[in-house]
Amino acid sequence: MSETKNKQPLYEKLEANKKEMIDRLGIGTTFDVGIRSFQICGRELQLYFVQGLVEDRHIIEILEQLMRLDDEQAPRNVQKAVEERLPDVQVEYKETFEDCITELLSGLLVIFMEGKDEAFIIDVRFYPGRTPEEPDTEKVVRGSRDGYTENIIENTALTRRRVRDERLRNEIMRVGRRSQTDICVSYIDGVADPDLVDIIKKELEAIDVDGLTMADKTVEEFLVKQGYTPFPLVRFTERPDAGAQHLFEGHVLIMVDASPSVIITPTTLFHHIQHAEEHRQAPAVGTYLRWIRFFGMIASLLIVPLWLLFVLAPDMLPAGLEYIGPEDEHNVPIFVQLIFAEVGLELLRMAAIHTPDPLATALGLVAALLIGEIAMEVGLFSAEVILYAALGVIGTYATPSYEFSVSMKMMRLFFIFMIGFFQAPGFVVGATLLFIWLVSIKSLNKPYLWPFLPFDPLAMRDLFVRRAVPNEKVRLRIANPKNRVKQGS
Repeated sequence: MSETKNKQPLYEKLEANKKEMIDRLGIGTTFDVGIRSFQICGRELQLYFVQGLVEDRHIIEILEQLMRLDDEQAPRNVQKAVEERLPDVQVEYKETFEDCITELLSGLLVIFMEGKDEAFIIDVRFYPGRTPEEPDTEKVVRGSRDGYTENIIENTALTRRRVRDERLRNEIMRVGRRSQTDICVSYIDGVADPDLVDIIKKELEAIDVDGLTMADKTVEEFLVKQGYTPFPLVRFTERPDAGAQHLFEGHVLIMVDASPSVIITPTTLFHHIQHAEEHRQAPAVGTYLRWIRFFGMIASLLIVPLWLLFVLAPDMLPAGLEYIGPEDEHNVPIFVQLIFAEVGLELLRMAAIHTPDPLATALGLVAALLIGEIAMEVGLFSAEVILYAALGVIGTYATPSYEFSVSMKMMRLFFIFMIGFFQAPGFVVGATLLFIWLVSIKSLNKPYLWPFLPFDPLAMRDLFVRRAVPNEKVRLRIANPKNRVKQGS
């Protein structure tokens, strides 16, 4: 957001403008802001640019075009001649220093002309970044291998490539007093709920913070007022095909510059357990994959707590499952072993993220020796503790949403503590508290457990069964689409 003070208009005198720009930007102290002065038909011009954010070839081309005016017959209207010679698709005009500086620091070219109290603004941005590549956390066996990058312009292009609808809207705004970060709100006009779009834009415009250093995560916390809720209230994706699919469903995308993740809203809990791979396979195969994933996620949450419950209360074991539970006594209680195992595996995951690739193999060997062999030999862990803790971790990794998988780990640890202290009553109370918590959560006034609560039978069917695309006639109600008919609309 801009400063609340009144904006200062530009001067007609070029030297006065130059002095103001030098004072504000620290030109001469900071090395990356450049100035280029030159004469065109007796009129002085000044170019301002930020090195590293501009395409040098475009600036050289602009200078060449302007210099040719001196070689030709002097025009009667120099200002109009300069405008006509600027080789750019779109030229804007700014009348205040604040606007000019914001555009300059965004990578645009600012041109002042003697006797003119407006500046020419030309887009010559060339942000450093990587090429679109498949995101690590959303890989598919078959499908596109491109992914969103840290360049917001490139991200809108990747989406536009898949949504060639004249009604696709990409509205851009700047947020952050000092960072002036570009944020794009994308939606399909006539499909997305206009009230939802208005709410999102008002929430974004109301963000008052120095900068969005954590980009999309900071925006999420302002947008949905997450507080200390561990469950993700928006969905993040780095796949353009997933983003485009949600646009067709009536959702709204929020793209933040310098972040490869795009925010999808509104979302529920069940949006975090679907994956693009299910839609890249046949409906029967996609349904099979979805059920396997559901089973893995439920197992990751409950298998360790339930095993602990049966160990502490063996009389609750069903007939035929009496073999569950460690046979030998250990010096360390099972409850403490599970806590150590859960925390240890989480530390290993964090260590793997921060370990350089050449040392990753060594880290794996150390983990296998410490947790797999030596820890059991010295009696710190039993074999079954390692087995069930590993099964819980495998189920966690089957969760498509990284944010949701972390919340599942926290809930698993919560159940372990409840059962460790209170056994069966602790499990019942913990499950009840978790259910009440999930029911009470709303993201942008949308119930988090929809379509389970409130119950929507058609949406529940689509949740458990991946239907063929020709059979998907209507959009889901959760986004309150303006036009619910999909095909032929």
